[in-house]
Amino acid sequence: MRGLFRFPNPVNEISARLVAAGALTMALIVIVLDRLGYRDVWWLSVVLAYGFVARVLSGPTLSPLGQLVTRVITPALNRPAKLVPGPPKRFAQGIGAVVSTTAAVLALVFHQYTAAVILLGVLAVAATLEAAFAFCVGCTIFQGLMRIGVIPQAVCEECNNIWARQRVGQTA
Repeated sequence: MRGLFRFPNPVNEISARLVAAGALTMALIVIVLDRLGYRDVWWLSVVLAYGFVARVLSGPTLSPLGQLVTRVITPALNRPAKLVPGPPKRFAQGIGAVVSTTAAVLALVFHQYTAAVILLGVLAVAATLEAAFAFCVGCTIFQGLMRIGVIPQAVCEECNNIWARQRVGQTA
């Protein structure tokens, strides 16, 4: 049971980008259908929020999307893993959990659909950046918080090495 609630470290960036593409797809489905007047679609925001919460708690273990990506899609691509530190990715999943859960509550409890759509739009932008360009907004925030001392350096020692290599133009 103890291993169930463990986030992987390191994380395969290919899988992270594919999960972001899945989250983006779900967010866009909700946004587009809501704007077309289909309010019944907001149940999908609960699925989206559950996925983020599950990934914060256990990485891909409790996430259906995470399982699909890590067990089926990533292996089928047959590409070498590109490993990146886990703690910033977990932080990013936490931001996604807060944003998607807030959107679901705004829509389903308070019927504030426009506000919920705006939040899912922000999430969609971040997911697009991750999926298409390997730019993780949450990871960048994590890096900034480490730099100013809000997150202790010990939380992610390997982050310093990877981010230093990226600054000088090397790949991780």
